[in-house]
Parts: sequence; structure tokens; C-alpha cells
Amino acid sequence: MKARAVAAAVAALAATVALVPAGAAAENDRSRWDTKVLARVPNPGYPAFVYAHPNGRVYAGSYTNPKGDSVRSRVFEWTGDGTLLRSWTVPGQDLDRPHGVQVATSDARGRLVLLEKSRARVLMLNPRTGRFTRYATFRDLPTCGASTGAGCSPNAVDKPAIPNFAAWGRRGELYVTDYGQAVIWRVPPGGGKARVWLADRRLDGGEFGTTGLLLTPNRKALLVAQQTSAGMGEVNPTTGRLYRVSIRDGRPAAMRSVWESRPGDLPDGFGIARSGNIYMSNAGLSAQIVVIGPDGGEVERFPETPLTGDNGSEIPFDTPSSATFRGTSILVANQSYLGGENHAVLDMAVGERGVPVFVPDRAGR
Repeated sequence: MKARAVAAAVAALAATVALVPAGAAAENDRSRWDTKVLARVPNPGYPAFVYAHPNGRVYAGSYTNPKGDSVRSRVFEWTGDGTLLRSWTVPGQDLDRPHGVQVATSDARGRLVLLEKSRARVLMLNPRTGRFTRYATFRDLPTCGASTGAGCSPNAVDKPAIPNFAAWGRRGELYVTDYGQAVIWRVPPGGGKARVWLADRRLDGGEFGTTGLLLTPNRKALLVAQQTSAGMGEVNPTTGRLYRVSIRDGRPAAMRSVWESRPGDLPDGFGIARSGNIYMSNAGLSAQIVVIGPDGGEVERFPETPLTGDNGSEIPFDTPSSATFRGTSILVANQSYLGGENHAVLDMAVGERGVPVFVPDRAGR
């Protein structure tokens, strides 16, 4: 079944595409970009990342409602075919502040690594027992101003810590992007006090900061997505970037730009294919999945242009915020940040397999 675009634009998104509900077609029978709704995300909604666990199940958390609410965030668990099994309510949130949770990855014991926004912390959730434990916290850094150092944020405007995406390092350390403070944090093996690993003005995106994070397949660098350069760390403040940060002796080395987005794309979460292609979700005006080749050149965008659909009941492609490989498909969080009605986990066939998300034996221990 082919994905079709809907006619009406969704709250400032320039391109939308209607999606066919989940069907019975076998994975190998699906054509490239065939898209289905794997699962609807119940209230509070707003999924910002989808995690395909090694146990075969699919997880997502409810992130920030831009209109505000006093509802605690939830973590959802589905079977591989999209059947909702259960959910957990996140404890200890400050509901007077913007709040949300992302299921970033899992540890060596299968626990879910959760990034909780209101108190800027990492929680572990054991899906067998339902027990939450605190793993790490992040500081609200002062801005550097004329000074430099690991104890300040290079942001032009002071903002709180907003943990956004996470990736394990080779030795069991956890790297975390900070959407608000233009830094990448490092949590030591076993958890504890997070320290600034990289602070760089190019990570200052103003209201649209640092997002996706993955360790490269050779485990020698991190790939980091940046929604905009609104902090003027790059020439064009309206475009986003994909950066590569080399790791040498556990420390950041060169940080170089691999790809530059179009204005207003707002690159978010991404996945790496075995071919070396990178599938980037654009949460901004384009509302597209961009395929970036190993050399940093754009290979393809989906959808290429807005199309006219004929089924008004279908879910539009609305603020895609992740691209997690599962088999020859990517799982996309349909965040519906502005539309507010189309919260779903999407399954998009891409015809090639991804690199498994790296979880070292010492992760979380």
C-alpha cells in the first residue's frame, strides 16, 4: 500500500503525506517509502522518539505539550506489530514546568534509559518490575560570556538543561545532547554526576537546539544533529547541521559539519543504514525524511513534493522526529507538535537494513 499525501497543510508544515493504516503486507513485499501506522500514541501523546528494543518490543515516551498541561508523562510499550501492552507513569516530575520523557536507548540489562525534561535527569526503568531509578542529573549552567571552560554554556541566551537524545560510548559512558545549553554531556559508567564533554557555540540553536545523537559504526566518533544555527555559530542561522565529533582517548577532537539542511528543516532524530546512508527526520517546515549519503550529499527526500490525497481520515505526516531502524524499515515518531491530533508511531519501508544501536556489555552497570 502506498503512502499518500493529504490536501490540507498541518499548522505551518509545508508538506504533509497521508499514511495508510497498518496492513498485513509482509516486510519484503513492501515498496520503498510504503508507510503504515504501527500504533496510535495515547494521551498525553507527543512522542518525540521511538526505540526498537532488542527484546522485539517498541517503546516511546510522551514529550512536551506546547500548550501546557498538568499531566505526568508516560512510557508506552507495544509488541512488534503495534499492540499496546502497557504503560508506566513517570514519577517525581515538576508539573509546573515544561515536562516530557524520551526513551533514548536501553542498557545491558534491558532497562530503558529515560531522559526526563522537567528535572533534567536520566532515569532507568526496569520493564520487568516497573521500577524507576535515578541514573544521572544535569546542571543548569551559567552562560560563559567572555569566559570559557567546562562549567558554563556557550549559549548567547541563558537556558536550562534539556536532555534530548543519548548514545552509549565504548566503555559504558553515556553521551547526552542538551537542547537548551549548547553542550554534550558525558555520564560516567554506572551513572552519577554528568559532566560537560563538549561545549561549542555551533550547538547554540536558540529555541531550536541540539537533537539526535548516535555513535558511528566504527565507534570512533559521534554524529550529532543540530536543528538551527540561531546562536550564529554558523553563517546561516536558519539551517540545521549534522556534525561528526571524533573521540580520541575519551575526549572530543575535531567537530566538522557533514551535512547542512535547508532553511527551516529542523533536523531531529536519525538512523544509520549499513550502506552508510543516514536517514534524518526533519521536524520543521519540510516535514520530510532526508537520506544523506556517506559523503554528506543528499540522496533523496520523502515526500519529494506535496501530493493530493483522497482519504481525509488518514494521519498526515506531522512533525516527524525520529528515524529508528527496525529490519528494513524505520520507525518514525509522528510528534504532531503543532497539529496536536496525529500522535503515532509510523513504520516506513526503506528497503535497506540499519546498523544496530550500540549497547556495550557495561552499559548501565
